[in-house]
Order: sequence, then structure tokens, then C-alpha cells
Amino acid sequence: MLPVGEAHARLMALFSPVESETIPLAEAGARVLAVDVVAARAQPPVAISAMDGYAVRAADLAPGVRLRLVGTAAAGRGLDGRIGAGEAARIFTGAPVPPGADTVLIQEDADTGEGWVAPKPGHDTDSNIRPAGGDFPAGARIVAPRRLSPADLALVAAMGADPVRVYRRPVVALLMTGDELVMPGEVPGPDQVVASNAFGLKAMLEAAGAEVRILPIARDTAESLDLGFSLAAGADLLVTIGGASVGDRDLVRPTAVARGLDLEFHRIAIRPGKPLMAGRLGGAAFVGLPGNPVSALVTGRVFLVPAVERMLGLAGDPPARLRARLGAPVAANGPRTHFMRARVEAGPDGWRCTAFDRQDSSLLSILSDANALLVRPESDPSQQLGAEVEFIWI
Repeated sequence: MLPVGEAHARLMALFSPVESETIPLAEAGARVLAVDVVAARAQPPVAISAMDGYAVRAADLAPGVRLRLVGTAAAGRGLDGRIGAGEAARIFTGAPVPPGADTVLIQEDADTGEGWVAPKPGHDTDSNIRPAGGDFPAGARIVAPRRLSPADLALVAAMGADPVRVYRRPVVALLMTGDELVMPGEVPGPDQVVASNAFGLKAMLEAAGAEVRILPIARDTAESLDLGFSLAAGADLLVTIGGASVGDRDLVRPTAVARGLDLEFHRIAIRPGKPLMAGRLGGAAFVGLPGNPVSALVTGRVFLVPAVERMLGLAGDPPARLRARLGAPVAANGPRTHFMRARVEAGPDGWRCTAFDRQDSSLLSILSDANALLVRPESDPSQQLGAEVEFIWI
């Protein structure tokens, strides 16, 4: 069986960035920038006041001096003129600092009268001026690829860029398989269960930036699977769920091979999710996930989310592993990397990670209560309370 790290590397090699598209900046939240954004001018373009007060020359702020008021500077409307010796101008936050001035005397530190202003004793000696280009200079760049956060969107807007060029959303088709499945809202027969995996995966992959289509359930026949594959036409990634093992009714692999699947690997040293397979089918990448609900969602988190990121021009790195202390002992691990459902909470010495007692791959209720996966290396010995371990967020 393929180790998890090698499986991830070989899977990522199946993907490359999708095409880019131009969209309005207002629609670019959480999208991945495809082309650098370059600032057309500095921010701020001129020196501006950081406070309400009076624009003055610092050299004029002597005890007992009265400065003559010569006008007002407001945001978007500067003073028509300059500040000379013994002069001052009323100024508001964000207003351009008039030529000649090098300090803003804040209004709390000023005494005023008809046509004059004077500094109070012990006044603030800071300049209270934001210099031209203090935020960013003309030509500053936001380098692609980059997933655009709310702060990024504000920065892009300040740089004057609208619209922006982003990677289009990669299309992922999800094909659930099995005679035992019915869709939510349908009444299952006595030998059937309600299909669930695709709905969790859809939310997971959409959050990563994909456009996700749930296809009709494929039954356990080559003809039904073949039709399902046809319905995935145009997708960048086809994900089958179930039928990935080697039993008599596990028909995904032979049906895909008959359609020209170039299989990269099948079966990896992971728990849960050992039957996972991957390759290329026609013009799309292909991943076959196991049908157990937890197996599908865990392998989706470990492998499919990075695959979507890879198609969006990002690195597609494995989920970041963080360090924690065990909140309860765990038994020795077997020969596969085990991603155990767990709760991680803040403790006095950092994160505290506690695995659930029940780890059966059919138990969605346990996965719903978990917020992390405790990562147990292959053949890891038993670990006691307080031992240092690794986890990933889910």
C-alpha cells in the first residue's frame, strides 16, 4: 500500500491550474488571484493628517506663541495656499497637509480664539502626519496566486484595481454509487440507507473554492456507472464515492478502466480510506473514494481539498499539522496512518487533543462532534496522557 505522503504527491501531479477569468472586485471574495495587482499610485498619494487639529510648523510651537489661522483643510479639499512662519490652518483627519506645515497640533492640545491658535503647555510633540506612500508606494504588488481575504479585497480596492483576474472555479462532479442508496427526502427500503457523503464533500470542496455538481446515484451495474461517468463530462475532477474496493460488486475500477482510465494508484496506507484510487480519465482527473461516510470525508479533507487548491494555482500542500498534548491515552497504532476523530481545545500548556473512543468509519455522529483529526503515524506505539501529538483541523 502506498504511504500517505507519497499518495498525496502522486495525486497532486495529476492536477494543474485551471484557466483564469476576469470578475468584478465585489465578487472576488475568497477567490484566488491569477494575475498580480499593481498599485497605480501611492496610498496615501500625499501626506495627510492623522488627527483633527491644526497644521503648523513645528519650529513655531514655542511657549506663549499665537499662530494666525489662514484657512481650513478637509479630507478631499486641501488648503489653497501654504503655511508660512507664524501661521496655522484648521485641519481634519484625512486632509492633505498644506505645503510648509510639518506637524499637526491636535485639537485637544490647542487653545483658540478669534483668528488664532496657541499650543497648550505640554502638548503632544508627535507630527500626527501620515506620509505619502506610508501604506504602500506606487507600483506595490499583491502577488498571485493568493486567496483573497476581506483585508486583501480592501487593499486591492485601495490600489485602484477593478475588475481583477482570478482562477475560475474548478468543476468537481460527485458520483455516489450503490444499490443501497436513496437520496435525502426519499423513503429508503428495508435494505437501503440515505446517501450522505456527497453533501458533506460538496460543502467541503465549495469552501475550498470549487464548483460542485452532485450527479444522480449510479447503481451497481457497469451500465449505470458508465452513464454516471458520461454525466460528468466537462468536469475538471470526477469523484466516485463507493465501489472502490475489490469485491464482486465494486465495479468502479473496471468500468473506469474500460473507459480509458490511466490509473495512478489504488489502495493507500491510511485509516480510514484504504481503497482510495486516483488517475486520469479522458480530460479529467479521477479519484475513487471509499463509500463509508467517515472514510469519504476524511480522505476528502486530506486529498481532495489540496487537489482543489492545486487547480486554483495554489501549492496544494497537505493539511497543516499542528502540535498538541493528548487529553487521554491512545492505544498502539497499526500499519496505516490513522486519522482519528478528535476534539481539540485550548489548555494551559497549548492545544489539548482528545480522540473519541469510537472510531468506526460509519459513525457520522462522531465526525460531527469532532473538530480535528488526530494523526497517528504508522506503527506508532501507545501514547499516554500529555504526550505530544499532531493533528489537523476539520
